[in-house]
Amino acid sequence: MQTKLTQTVVQNAKPTEKLYWMRDTLVNGFVMSVSYGGKKTYCVDFRRPNGKRATYKIGDATRYTVAEAREAAQQFLSSIEKGEDPTAQKKKLTLGEFIKNIYERWVLEYRKSGDSTVHMLESNFKTLADTPLDEITIAQVDQWRSKKKKDGLKTSSINRYITALTAAINWAVKRNLIETNPIAKLEHLAETDTVKKVRYLTKDERERLMASLDEREKDIREGRESHNIWLEERERGARPQIKDGDFADHLKPLVLLSLSTGIRRNSLLSLEWGDVNFDDKTIMVRAATAKSGEQYYVHMNKTTFDTLSRWRNQSKRTAPGSLIFPSPKTGKKMGDCRSSWENLMKMAKTENFRWHDMRHDFASQLVMRGVDLNTVRELMGHADLKMTLRYAHLAPNVKMKAVEMLDDEDS
Repeated sequence: MQTKLTQTVVQNAKPTEKLYWMRDTLVNGFVMSVSYGGKKTYCVDFRRPNGKRATYKIGDATRYTVAEAREAAQQFLSSIEKGEDPTAQKKKLTLGEFIKNIYERWVLEYRKSGDSTVHMLESNFKTLADTPLDEITIAQVDQWRSKKKKDGLKTSSINRYITALTAAINWAVKRNLIETNPIAKLEHLAETDTVKKVRYLTKDERERLMASLDEREKDIREGRESHNIWLEERERGARPQIKDGDFADHLKPLVLLSLSTGIRRNSLLSLEWGDVNFDDKTIMVRAATAKSGEQYYVHMNKTTFDTLSRWRNQSKRTAPGSLIFPSPKTGKKMGDCRSSWENLMKMAKTENFRWHDMRHDFASQLVMRGVDLNTVRELMGHADLKMTLRYAHLAPNVKMKAVEMLDDEDS
């Protein structure tokens, strides 16, 4: 059947008892096949350079417009006329090549945790690196999961790695690098071996932490004074004294802000003075630095307001675009403060408490004081309530009051 292929013609084409072709009158060789089951596929009917007749599949008619398919057919036929054979077997793109040569550039540019994503994929899926991207099987991934479980890796971590792999392959599908994701139907494992415990400070731990912060500040001040005496004795220029009322360095204000706002470390270290509104007592966490990718606001309590006010008074650069906590060495964004934090935890004699746990502490304290979960969700910048529900068990009185309503005689 010969006809000018249009979107209307393609849509109205009906299946018959056997497969048939509809030949385009504009481009000789451009055809659409219609199977007895109704599947419509764009193809090119052509002769190879050696004279033999062959068919080249462009793709499913639901994925291409007629114009896109016709253009692909013209390009294909043009190659044939030049004596080339576009159907010659090409080396397939492997998972390792895809991550290294294609996906890495995109994920580093558009995802805040791009470097960790690339490292996660490359280090965990070495056994699949040489497998063509569209030939990775669910059986292979199941075998990989079984080995990881035997090695002692928690199911939650296994699921997280598989999620990253699936997302990467989905990205390849959207860019037409492959047609379908071969592991799209792979289900997550039940996380029965994972205990999700919210870590927050006890009263004693909080007191020790605050005392250690003060002790550290005192040690830095005394160290500065002692060092200046040593410099003066040698007639060398002394360093500026730390003024009364000033923080000794960045760590104490960062910790105080983390505990009183719940802002993630990366977002906190990315804050600029223009993000702080002292009049409205709000802090804007920009979408570019928020894990959810959405902008949200944090309201300042007295601790937050006083801490930022003191830090602003002693900061050299307070223009709207200036970082609030620049690196004292480079002036650019500070690192993760890991060594300072670990030393502080040793001073406070506190174990198993990470920097991120200060965010958990912020949410936990709110819930234990009766703040509803949706308000906590907004203050935490969670995209949905699911993440906030991990703190629900910290409000037993709310649940108790709910069931006690059934004892009401008037009900």
